[in-house]
Amino acid sequence: MTTAQIREAYLKYFEDKGCKRWPSSSLIPDDPSLLLTSAGMVQFKPYFLQQKQLEEPYIGTTTVQKCVRTNDIDIIGTTGRHLSFFEMLGNFSFGKYFKHEMCDWALDFSVNVLGLPMERLYFTVFEDDDETIGIWKALGVPEDHISKLGEDDNFWRAGPTGPCGPCSELYFDQGPEFGCGSPDCAPGCDCDRFLEYWNCVFTQYDGQEDGTLKELPKKNIDTGMGLERIAAIMQGVQSNYETDVLRSLISVGERLAQVTYGEDANTDLALRIMADHSRAVTFMIADGILPSNEGRGYVLRRLLRRAIMKAHLIGVDGPFLNEYVDEIVRLMGDVYPEIVENRELERKLILAEEERFGSTLRQGRSYLEDALADLDGKVLSGDVAFVLHDTYGFPVEITSEIAAERGCQVDMDAFSAAMEDQRARARSAGAKDAEAAWSTYGGVYSDVLNAVGATQFVGYDNTESSAKITAIIVDGAQARSISEGQTGEVILDKTPFYAEMGGEVGDTGQIVDGQARAYVLDTVTPEAGLYVHRVNVGAGTVSVGDEVVAIVDAHRRHAIERNHTATHILHAALRKVLGDHVKQAGSYVGPDRLRFDFTHFEAMTHEQLQEVERIANNEIMDAVPTTIYETTLDEARAQGVTALFGEKYGEHVRVVAAGDFSQELCGGCHVSNTAEIGFVKITSESSVGANLRRIEAVTSYGALEYVNRIESELRETAAELKVPLFDVSERTAANLKSFKELQQAAKRGKEAVSDDGINALLDLAVQAPAGYPVIIAKTPAEQAGGMRHMWDVVRARMKEPGAVVIASVANGKALLLAAGTDEAVAKGFDAAALIAAMGPAVGGGGGGKPSMAQAGGKNTEGVEEALSIARNMIL
Repeated sequence: MTTAQIREAYLKYFEDKGCKRWPSSSLIPDDPSLLLTSAGMVQFKPYFLQQKQLEEPYIGTTTVQKCVRTNDIDIIGTTGRHLSFFEMLGNFSFGKYFKHEMCDWALDFSVNVLGLPMERLYFTVFEDDDETIGIWKALGVPEDHISKLGEDDNFWRAGPTGPCGPCSELYFDQGPEFGCGSPDCAPGCDCDRFLEYWNCVFTQYDGQEDGTLKELPKKNIDTGMGLERIAAIMQGVQSNYETDVLRSLISVGERLAQVTYGEDANTDLALRIMADHSRAVTFMIADGILPSNEGRGYVLRRLLRRAIMKAHLIGVDGPFLNEYVDEIVRLMGDVYPEIVENRELERKLILAEEERFGSTLRQGRSYLEDALADLDGKVLSGDVAFVLHDTYGFPVEITSEIAAERGCQVDMDAFSAAMEDQRARARSAGAKDAEAAWSTYGGVYSDVLNAVGATQFVGYDNTESSAKITAIIVDGAQARSISEGQTGEVILDKTPFYAEMGGEVGDTGQIVDGQARAYVLDTVTPEAGLYVHRVNVGAGTVSVGDEVVAIVDAHRRHAIERNHTATHILHAALRKVLGDHVKQAGSYVGPDRLRFDFTHFEAMTHEQLQEVERIANNEIMDAVPTTIYETTLDEARAQGVTALFGEKYGEHVRVVAAGDFSQELCGGCHVSNTAEIGFVKITSESSVGANLRRIEAVTSYGALEYVNRIESELRETAAELKVPLFDVSERTAANLKSFKELQQAAKRGKEAVSDDGINALLDLAVQAPAGYPVIIAKTPAEQAGGMRHMWDVVRARMKEPGAVVIASVANGKALLLAAGTDEAVAKGFDAAALIAAMGPAVGGGGGGKPSMAQAGGKNTEGVEEALSIARNMIL
C-alpha cells in the first residue's frame, strides 16, 4: 500500500465506525504553551477537557495530523525512524467509546485492512492493567504476544496531576535479522526487531496530588499511528526514508548531487536530512512560520541551514531547495492544499534564506579562522566547534576538516558534552510541551468557561443587546459584584461586543443596569469562546445574575469596520501589484488607523504604492456590496477564498467578500458596502524584519484629516516661499540646488584659506625688482569676497609687507584681484593699473585703487593670459 492509500484507509475505517473526519490542524498550535504541533491530540484539548462537545451522531474524531518534532534534531537522518516532520494517524474519543472498542478496531484494522499477519503482531500493556490484557486475550491474541511494561513505558501522564491513564502499544516483528540476538529480546527492546507502530492511550484517571488515581467521569481515547512507520512495514522496507514519499524526495537529492543512494554512508545521511528537512520547511512556511532567530522561526531556520550544509558536503552548490518544494507539492498537495496555496511564498522565502545563509557561512568561516589563528596548541575548543554548529550551521565534520588542514584537531569530548547539554534542554522542553498540552493554562478564565460555558456573540448584526452577567473577575479571582470606582472584568451570557481577535481591536461601550453603569474599556478572549469585558464602574453596583443592557460604542465600531474592510482590499491590491507570494503576516485594525504586515522581499517603490492605492480606491469608489457567509473550509478553498497566512481554521469558516475582488476567511466586523470606507490613503511603507514589510493607512475621516494636515503644511510652506501651492516642489528643488552650490563654494573657500591653502600660496611668493614680495597665482576662491578674505589672511602671514595678484574661475566667470600693502604701493605697486591691463584678457573690466582693485569677465580661458600680463608688469 502506498502512503496515500494507508492514510485514506485509516480515515475511512474510523469514519465508518462513527468518527468525524477532521482536518489536520496548523503546525502553529492554538495552545500558547506549545512551540509546535507535535501530536494529533493537541487540537482536541477543549473536547478532552469537556469545554466543547462533539455534535451528534459522531462518537469521536479521526485525523491525519502533520507534526514537527525537533527535540533530537541531530539524530534525524542517522536512524531510519527519526523524522523532523511526520504524519500522525489518530482517532479520539471524548467519552463515547473506550478500551474494548479501541482494541477490537486496532486489531481488526491491522489484520483485516492492512493485512498484517497475526503471528507477527505483539502488544504491550501497563503492568497493572489486567483489563486490557483480558481484552487482547478475548480478541484472540496469544498470551506470549502480550508483554507487561512499567509506568515509564506504558502509562501516560499530562503532569504531576491531572488526566492520565495506561497505554497499550502495537508492535510489528520485523524478524530476528533486525534484532540484538538476545534471548530476552521483546517489545520495548532498544533494537529494531520489534517496531512500535500504534500507541493507544486510555485516559481514564484524574491524578491527585497525593498520588492516588480518581476515575474520570468520561473516559477518553487518544491514539497515534506514525504514518511513515506503518508505510515502511506495509512496503517491506527497512527505513522510513525508503517509503514512497521520502524515497521520492531522496531521488531529488540524487539528481542534484549526481550520486546514488545506498553507496556511501555519509552521502546517504546527507540525502536523508535534505529530504526530511525540506518537507518540514515547506509545511512550516505554509502554516505561517517565517525564518527568524527565535521560537518557531529559529527551528525553521535551523532546519533550512542544516539541509543546505549537508547538500554542500555532497557537492550541491547554489540554491536547490525549491526542487524539493515542487516535488513535495506534487506528492502531498492534494491532501494538504495549504502547501499549494502558499507555493510561491515558500519558494521565494526559501531562496531568500539560501542566499542569506551564504553570508552566514562566510561569517562562520571567518570566526573559525580567527579561532584557529589564536590557538596556542593543536586542539580547537569544543565550545568553538559547538558555536559553529549551533550559530553558523557548521557540521562538526566540516570544522574538523578545516582544522585538520591547519594541523589541528577538535576537542570532540567537549563538543559532545555541549551537544548533550543542548539535547537535554530540548528533551526537557519537549516533556514540558507534552505536559503543557493538557494543562489548563487559562487559570481563572478556564474555571469560568467550565462553569458558565461559552459566550454567545450577537455583535455582527447588533451593537446593543440584553444580557445576563454570568461571572465577574476582580484582581484575578472571581467575585460576586463590582461597585463604583472599581475596575474588573465582566462576563455575559451573550454580547454584542467584539473581542480583540485577528488584529481587530476589542469594542468599547457600556453595560447598563438601571442606574448602574459600567464603562467597557476593552473586550478580549483569554480562553476560546469566552468574551471578557474589562470595565470601570462609573455608577452603582453590578452583580452576577443581573439582567443588563450591553451597548457598543457604535461610532467607534463603524470606524473599525471601515478600516478592517480596507485591509482586505489592500491585501488583494498588494497581491495584484506584487504577486501571489504576498500573504498577510499580521495586522492592527483600530478606529483611527490600520497596519498591515505582509510577506515581501524588498522595499516597495513609490510607483507600486501609488498603484496599490489606485486599485484599492477604485474598488471603494465602485460601491461594491460586501457579502458575508459561512461554508466549509474545503468549499471555501475550492472557491479560491484567501486563507490568512498562519491563521488556524476549523471545519466551518466565515467568508467576507467584496465582489470578486477580495474574498477572505475572516471572523471580524465589516462594512456592508465598500463606499462606506470613503477612501484609503497609505501613510507609510517600511521593513519589520527579514522578508516582511508593513504598510500603514487611514480611511474615511482619518484619511480626510491626514490629507488636510498635509495640505495645511503645504500652504504654510508655499507662503514662506512666496510661490503658488503647486510650485512648492519646484521652488524647493531650486532653493536646495542653490544651497548646495553655496555649501560647495563655502567649502572651497575654506579650503583656499586653510593652512594648507595659504601655505601653498605663500610658497609662490617671489621678490619684485621694486623690493617687495608678490604672489601671482590662480586660486580656488569662487567669489570676490572670498578672494579679498584670502588677501587679508595672506597679508597677515607674509614675512614682510607685499602684494598679490590672484585669479579664479567660478560659475563660468573669471575673477581677478590685485592688492598690496601701503609699503608695496610706496615702492610702485599699482593695483588699479594692473587690473586695467588684465581685464581685457578675460573679456571684462573693473577698477579700484592702487592698494586694491578687481575685475571680472566671461572669458575664463583668458585667466592665464591675464596673470602673464601681471607678471610682465611687475617682474
